[in-house]
Amino acid sequence: MVSGSSSTEEVVQVEARRLWNATTKDSHNFLPKVLPEVFTSITILQGDGGVGTVKQLNFTPGKKDFSFIKERVDELDEENFVYKYTAIEGGPLGKQLSSACFEVKLVPRKEGGCVARWTCNYETLPGVQPDEGKLKEIKEDSFGMLKKVEQYLLSNPNLYC
Repeated sequence: MVSGSSSTEEVVQVEARRLWNATTKDSHNFLPKVLPEVFTSITILQGDGGVGTVKQLNFTPGKKDFSFIKERVDELDEENFVYKYTAIEGGPLGKQLSSACFEVKLVPRKEGGCVARWTCNYETLPGVQPDEGKLKEIKEDSFGMLKKVEQYLLSNPNLYC
């Protein structure tokens, strides 16, 4: 079993509040609409969107590694734009990882927009080594999705204000 961490940080030209509202508070509606090539649906299985909520993210068949992942919301700090969640079923759990916890933080910039930081802390299953190529691919995919979200919000300036 190996413990590890992976992080990425990107500058986004959308204000932190708008990005937060779209991708955190309304992710179950927003993400499948803007990224239909990734998500078929996101369903709230339990809770009201706050701490303790369980969501299931269902992926398109193009997502070769897995078809869904269930996440539990661990922390929602709306004032500081910090969102923490844990993968509890599906995805890489039971295949490569025994646990995966995530933190997303949006930091407003004086120049406008924000910096989006994403961190994943994980533990691999016994005998499984972290796949650096896969980690790089996940970061690149995440960056591509973030850019599509950014473009959508810039093209629709009255949404999620």
